[in-house]
Amino acid sequence: MTRNQGPRGPQVFDADDPQVRASPEPSTATPTDGSDNAPKGGATTDNSATPPSPSVSAKRTVWGWGAILFSTALSLATLAAGLWFTRFVSVAVERNDWLGLAAKAMAAIIVLALAVLLLKEVIGFFRLARLSRIRRSAETAIATQDQAAEKRAVDALKNLAAGRPETKWALARFRERERYETAPGARLGLADKVILEPGDKQARRIVFESARRVAVVTAVVPIAAISVLFILFENLRMIRRLAGAYGGRPGFFGSVRLLWRVIAYVAAGGAVILTDDLVGQFLGQDVVRRLSRRLGEGAFNGALTARLGVAAVELCRPLPYLTASPLRARHIVSELFPEFRAGDLVRGAFSSARGKRQGENTPPDDSRTGQTGQ
Repeated sequence: MTRNQGPRGPQVFDADDPQVRASPEPSTATPTDGSDNAPKGGATTDNSATPPSPSVSAKRTVWGWGAILFSTALSLATLAAGLWFTRFVSVAVERNDWLGLAAKAMAAIIVLALAVLLLKEVIGFFRLARLSRIRRSAETAIATQDQAAEKRAVDALKNLAAGRPETKWALARFRERERYETAPGARLGLADKVILEPGDKQARRIVFESARRVAVVTAVVPIAAISVLFILFENLRMIRRLAGAYGGRPGFFGSVRLLWRVIAYVAAGGAVILTDDLVGQFLGQDVVRRLSRRLGEGAFNGALTARLGVAAVELCRPLPYLTASPLRARHIVSELFPEFRAGDLVRGAFSSARGKRQGENTPPDDSRTGQTGQ
């Protein structure tokens, strides 16, 4: 064994000394043979790369070609169906008998129906734009305290309410009281409380009914795909009815666009909006989920539907909440599940556990037992 000594100091030697031998410089190349410079103990160097697994690459290739096959076959089938329908219509229209007349009549009906649907969609988009325009003008009037802009917003809201039979009585009440409101923003506050009151009541009922349907279907139907489709349909229907409650009445594509706006609004609010309304309900639904999984899922989906409905109301309202009480998702969920409140469930669970513990710790009454025995 050699003793490990420290570094030697500089020494003087003669270059012609035969005992002086120059050692070769170590090679920087990676050794590939079994020389002494190769790593010992079966170790591998960092320069060696592990080749990809052939099974993984084969699976990726199979899945890629499978997707290409499916998409190409589907495109070919769609093209064939379109060509067949076009050829059938052209041949049927060219005939001069009753079959040709029937084909021409049905083609005319199809064109008319498409035109009517397109016109309804355009009108629905204009109605939604009208609500947004009234809201923007009202927000501008409130921010700038401009009474002229406030008057324009109130006049537009009165014109909107005049064309709806359910708001005519509220509009008459507003006209009786608006002459006494002279402060900046007072007329908008009165309009928010009086003119929009029927729409707010109808919107609250719509959100409650949709949340109840979603909760019941989720808790009863065991097939997840059917539940998801029903939830999507019911949310789209709820948003369309909510827009109609304030005079919007959009078409199908307008409802889809409004649904995406509502989802974006909820996503932008994030956890702040969610916990502001639903944290107590989620605690109660967690307790309910421990009792019944399907019942807990129904309560959860009903609460989310209520949250989407409240967001849709905030977007569809022609005025922001000024003097009227804002609709909250926790109010809807409390009405929907009055027996599933978090405080009541936790309080009941602790009270039952406390009563059971007291019953176990209470000693039996010997005197009463003795009297009974006598």
